[in-house]
Amino acid sequence: MSERVKPSVKDSLRRRPATFRLDDRGVVVVDADEATRPARGTIQITPEADPAQLPVVVEAILPARRGFRWGALLWTSVAGLVLLGLGLSVTHLIEDLFARSEGLGFIGAGFAAAAALALIAIIAREAYGLIRLATIEKLHRRAAEVLLSDDRKESRAVVADLVKIAHQNPRLARARVALSSHTNEIIDGADMIKLAERELMSPLDLEARRLVSSAAQRVSVVTAISPRAVVDVLFVLAAALRLIRQLARLYGGRPGALGMISLARQVVAHLAITGGMAASDSLVQQVLGHGIAAKLSQRLGEGILNGLLTARLGLAAIDVTRPLPFNALPRPVLADLAKDLLRKREEEE
Repeated sequence: MSERVKPSVKDSLRRRPATFRLDDRGVVVVDADEATRPARGTIQITPEADPAQLPVVVEAILPARRGFRWGALLWTSVAGLVLLGLGLSVTHLIEDLFARSEGLGFIGAGFAAAAALALIAIIAREAYGLIRLATIEKLHRRAAEVLLSDDRKESRAVVADLVKIAHQNPRLARARVALSSHTNEIIDGADMIKLAERELMSPLDLEARRLVSSAAQRVSVVTAISPRAVVDVLFVLAAALRLIRQLARLYGGRPGALGMISLARQVVAHLAITGGMAASDSLVQQVLGHGIAAKLSQRLGEGILNGLLTARLGLAAIDVTRPLPFNALPRPVLADLAKDLLRKREEEE
């Protein structure tokens, strides 16, 4: 709160403590944004903001899709018709083989049975991968909601599901045991999610950063020395898909072909939501700030920019594939990966 205003600055520096009543007509309560020079004989009070009422920065939770998905129905129907057509074709082929020779018929039937068995296995693997990715996405959303609601019961359920996902990772064995020992203790819901993030996600985040940095360095080198732009595009695309798959498997996902398509769509959508398409300005500032434009040729500069863009894609993939939102641990930023990339380039020179 402020005190009675004196007419001069020199006198205001020698102001003495004073007392007043809040119900006095000369006391005026104003907001910090509306604070102006008070009139003579009045006292202006600016209340401080309550820390509990300050806005908290939380990760945006995308709303779940609602409504009937006509596109899924279309492609499912088309796939069913194609499978029925292939089945009829194979049936006619086997009948023709039996008509020619009984041995050829049995050989054809054996091939058909092996192909059907492989198709069932592939469909089961793709379905398992999609279910696993959907489980991780749902777990991410539930954890974000617990951080807001501080629900103790729901936090234990989230941690239990998280331990099930991390059960197949041997490097998290000690972390799982340490986390399981705290589930029965009196810990708030949000604190339990933070504890799980520190115990389980810390080693995985370090490995994820290493994977993104390695992919960015690889793209930077190859695109700097490749003679054709087509080679650059194909290699960057292959490196991006490989990086997304590696990050998904690191955090517990098992994506197949359909899962990779879904993950790629989510990563691109995340880039669009977080402003990743406008990251070129910061990337150029990173390059120019280190004097790359004056030291390197045009091809090497393009290679570093491609590496930085790959790193940005990897950071978006981490946000999509990570089963817990970043809260207790720092989120990896592009500036750190850019420093690693530029340091690697300087060492190679």
